Amino acid sequence: MHKHVPGLSEADAFLNAHSDVVAVDMLLPDMNGILRGKQLGRDYVHKLYDEGVRLPGSNYLLDWTGQNVTTLDYGTSDGDPDYFCFAVPETLKPVPWGARPTGQVLASMYHEDGTPFFADPRNVLQRALKPLTDMGLTPVIAIEYEFYLIDREAAARGVVQPAIGPRSQFRPAQTNVYGLDDLYDFEDVLSAIHEACDIQKLPAETFVAEYAPGQFEINLHHVDSALLACDQAILLERCIKQVSRRHDMIATFMAKPFAESAGSGLHVHVSLLDRHGNNVLAGPFDERLNRPVGDMLRHAIGGLVDTMPEAMAIFAPNANSYRRLKPGTYAPVKANWGGDNRTVSLRIPGSDERSVRVEHRVAGADANPYLVVAAVLAGMHHGIVNEIEPQDPVVGDGYEQEAPDLPIRWPVALERFTEGTVLGRYFGEDYVRAFATARQFECDNFHYQIQPLDYQWYLRTA
Repeated sequence: MHKHVPGLSEADAFLNAHSDVVAVDMLLPDMNGILRGKQLGRDYVHKLYDEGVRLPGSNYLLDWTGQNVTTLDYGTSDGDPDYFCFAVPETLKPVPWGARPTGQVLASMYHEDGTPFFADPRNVLQRALKPLTDMGLTPVIAIEYEFYLIDREAAARGVVQPAIGPRSQFRPAQTNVYGLDDLYDFEDVLSAIHEACDIQKLPAETFVAEYAPGQFEINLHHVDSALLACDQAILLERCIKQVSRRHDMIATFMAKPFAESAGSGLHVHVSLLDRHGNNVLAGPFDERLNRPVGDMLRHAIGGLVDTMPEAMAIFAPNANSYRRLKPGTYAPVKANWGGDNRTVSLRIPGSDERSVRVEHRVAGADANPYLVVAAVLAGMHHGIVNEIEPQDPVVGDGYEQEAPDLPIRWPVALERFTEGTVLGRYFGEDYVRAFATARQFECDNFHYQIQPLDYQWYLRTA
């Protein structure tokens, strides 16, 4: 049997340092970014490091409600076989939110012979990353998350609204973007999130009050490992949710929880370093952008623009995702780019030559970070190797200028994804088919549900 992580030193060191820990949560991120898995007893943790813990591969291929996708060849149709899960190194950490002393660890799935299981998003990202690393290029990635803090008691009654500020006892009702008062009003929960991040070695840099009542943003420090960046992102999301629960709030990463308020995005900053640590995206100073822009940056942008319609089903993975994609709301609806401009899909933030990067602003906070980053890296490599020249950068309002429209309706996005010709080469054709089938299954089921608005608009008039 393949030993994915040689030796048991990490497990031994953790258990020795945390003698009170009685259980460890084994975490598997499915295609929707939902963490699934099982809780392991203390004496069972070593199995994750030597012989592996078995779980069905269908865990990665469920719909958003956690049910098997009956139109897939995985799950009930193939007998739902087990595969082998091994710990992701350096992710075994204590968690401060459990009722009893507990740890957590990310895991990845493999066949018995040690080959990666095709539907594990970590394995998909590793596959999509390889063409860049084969060129001697290392992506440096930072991820930003936006989210809302929701009133838990009101939500239990069917009323979804921002949480009441614990310090002021007022419910936020104004945008107050970058307002420091909102940070202090929620200081207890935000401080607890920071403390939990410190315990888990998650490099959370900043908190800001975002562009809606009860909305916040947290930024992770950049790292030179795409897998590590996504591991940290998925664990940050769990940390925020669990700490908020302990404070009687719901932290939601829904893309659009409120129709009249800003949606929540997952922004990815990417630069590329060569073998000598040089940023290959930098180049001559571009007067239009007020940035040092190299050929490789332009070509990477060209590839991202070219693949963006095909990748939209990754960036917007569920029905609610598409409610965020509305003109004039700082959410992207066109495949365009520019400098310091938040009305475009691809922004080139202000920087010196060492930190020239692309900020990819398309994905919602509900998207799976592994698949988002895989799609971004695939698009960049596609543009670089094919030397794709993008259209001119946007100056001014990106919503008012000509650019390719993005598929901002779910069925259309799924059609573009299915018809695409690029992502399959990076994700694997089997994964592309499985993802499209699962999302279409969910899209169809959602479509046939009767929504409250159906009654409001049609009950008495139809």
